[in-house]
Amino acid sequence: MSGRDGLSIGALAQRTGLAVSAIRYYEEQGLIRPWRNPGGQRRFDRSDLRRLSFVIIARQFGFTLPEIRRELDHLPGGRTPTKADWKKISTRFRSGLNARIETLERLRDNLDGCIGCGCLSLPTCALYNPADKVAEKGPGPRYLMGDRPG
Repeated sequence: MSGRDGLSIGALAQRTGLAVSAIRYYEEQGLIRPWRNPGGQRRFDRSDLRRLSFVIIARQFGFTLPEIRRELDHLPGGRTPTKADWKKISTRFRSGLNARIETLERLRDNLDGCIGCGCLSLPTCALYNPADKVAEKGPGPRYLMGDRPG
């Protein structure tokens, strides 16, 4: 197939391992932009294989679609990331990944007792929060996010 023919959505699904519905969803989200051939069928550039691979990997890292879209939107002309682009993107992703790793390590190190009993209500529990005082610090699981009791 010549580059001018483009890839059908089925071929793109086969090559990426994504469901056709997922590819359509990513299209709706603006992550890829197909074009139409003279017969009106949607076609994808081969570079969309790399864009979708980037999406798959970034999702596995735990990044949201809005975060991924922001990174892809930085690329001129909707092109795929080059090696230089990836270096910039990975630098920005690194801080988010480090924060996630720290959270996972805290979770691993502090939930041993809770995993055993499952009650999450004992005064000895790392998540114990009498009178919901931690709400003053903001939404979410504040202790697991790094806040300390007291």
